[in-house]
Amino acid sequence: MTRARALGVRRLAIPSAGNAAGAMSAYAAAAGLEAFVFVPKDVPEAFRAECVALGATVELVDGLITDCGRVVGERKGAQGWFDVSTLKEPYRVEGKKTMGYEVAEQMGWTLPDVIVYPTGGGTGLIGMWKAFEEMERLGWVGGRRPRMVSVQASGCAPIVRAFERGQEAAEEWKGAQTMAAGLRVPRAVGDFLMLRAIRQSGGTAVAVTDGEMAVALKEMGAATGLFAAPEGAAAWAGVKRLASQGWIRPDEEVALFNTGSGLKYIDALKTVLSPEPALSRVEGS
Repeated sequence: MTRARALGVRRLAIPSAGNAAGAMSAYAAAAGLEAFVFVPKDVPEAFRAECVALGATVELVDGLITDCGRVVGERKGAQGWFDVSTLKEPYRVEGKKTMGYEVAEQMGWTLPDVIVYPTGGGTGLIGMWKAFEEMERLGWVGGRRPRMVSVQASGCAPIVRAFERGQEAAEEWKGAQTMAAGLRVPRAVGDFLMLRAIRQSGGTAVAVTDGEMAVALKEMGAATGLFAAPEGAAAWAGVKRLASQGWIRPDEEVALFNTGSGLKYIDALKTVLSPEPALSRVEGS
């Protein structure tokens, strides 16, 4: 948003599964820019409310994020919108690079053995891999880079499927379904970049079920005090899977990324997080 304002852009549009729309709306409001948001009509209510509260114009689309992207593409010329869709312009991935810088800085300019990232559009994974390459060239970090792991939902796992098949691009996932809205991306523009980074790093891709996410979410909360989004819980579920298989060793440093707040998913998590019914006491018992 900062770069858009500097370049004279005033009206921006984004197709989103939820979190990116909220972030764009917030930064646009702070920069005095107009934000136009397109999200699937069944996106959790909290995402819609957040964008509206931040002054964005929100339009619900009958379909998935890919359908939202199609609408933006069809109307942006006539409406004068600048399209900030994933990898449609260079600055969004430059912003995502900061996650790689933060990991290195917070670890004393070393890098973990493994990075586990919940992957929808995958810009974060792509941005971090770019950051590591640049930091190595600058001499800020050594030549050992993390093994990059893409975690997806079993109900929408195009990158995992392509990785397992040895493909360089991912085919669209039909009938995408998962409670993790940010992972419900049936076709990612940067699929080939994600797959390249995973393979170059010696990493892997894993799919976890919504049930595994639900268990992982409660484990993360009880252990860390963080109410993670299902996407972040997917990362922990992926770590457990890979550790049980021996792919992650007990002595390795692993960085997990949580990409949102569980508060935005209250409706989807109601059955998962319902408290146990109180036991009634009979007087005199």
